[in-house]
Amino acid sequence: MSNDDEPFNPSLAAALMKLDPEDGEKILEYFKTQALLTREKALLQASVREQKKLLVENAKLKKDIEQLRGQLQDKQRRRAAKLLLAPPPLPANHLSSLAPPAGEASAASPTSCSSSFDQTDGKRRKGERKARSGSGSLSLGTETRVDVSRLDLKVGQILSAHRHPLVEMLLVQEVNVGEPAPRTVVSKLGGKTNVDELQGALAVLLCNVKACKVKGVVSQARFLCCSASDRVELLVPPTTAIPGDRVTFLNYPGEPDKELVSKQRVWDLLQPDLRVDCRGVANYKGCSFEVKGKGLCRAPSLTDCAIG
Repeated sequence: MSNDDEPFNPSLAAALMKLDPEDGEKILEYFKTQALLTREKALLQASVREQKKLLVENAKLKKDIEQLRGQLQDKQRRRAAKLLLAPPPLPANHLSSLAPPAGEASAASPTSCSSSFDQTDGKRRKGERKARSGSGSLSLGTETRVDVSRLDLKVGQILSAHRHPLVEMLLVQEVNVGEPAPRTVVSKLGGKTNVDELQGALAVLLCNVKACKVKGVVSQARFLCCSASDRVELLVPPTTAIPGDRVTFLNYPGEPDKELVSKQRVWDLLQPDLRVDCRGVANYKGCSFEVKGKGLCRAPSLTDCAIG
């Protein structure tokens, strides 16, 4: 008997041939065919299981790669921000100008230098040191960047909206910004927008403003809206964006402040340069609002107008 007959007991084959000499061979061929089909089915099932396992592993590897890419981009942005904030190096001729000429250095003894400092110029030089330290802190303050990267702009989805209990023209919205709990936002959209249309809508929010009470309700963020004459529209992120996606700017890679300090008036300084262009795209000094890899933020219908 051939190798294909190995799965069968020889005595069983002999018994079949004895019971039915005419059809015994056909019955054996049928059993052999069924055995081969069963073996192929088992191999196919094992292959499918292996393929599913590989798909799961590939998905996990893809997720790990995305996380590593995000970490690398964050490090690059921090490095760029440090380079922007670093003071310029002093020129070599400046350092050499600070050193006294060799003749003067040898002519003046340490005793005479110290005595002249103590008796005549001590107070004045102490005052100069204070003035220099004050001017140094001032120069550091003037080098602090004031650009749109300091704003923590995120995509949010409005979960619910209702009228403010005390002021009819104000709305209170619960907004998902990709955090464990939604944020409460009090806005002035009450007289300009249909409340029912806000349910489930995507919007762009300023998330690092200080929380404050508005007529008894704590507001934890601020909607970015575009306005022209008496029309107000929520700024709209790309349709593929999800809550928590950050809105960034290609030419301004810095990291946002943890919380905007009201005394620095960062928002007041930046807001005049936030505009919607003739194509309806939101931008800061010509640089578009962008959710990386997903698209640009736009006004639904307005063009050439301010963002506030």
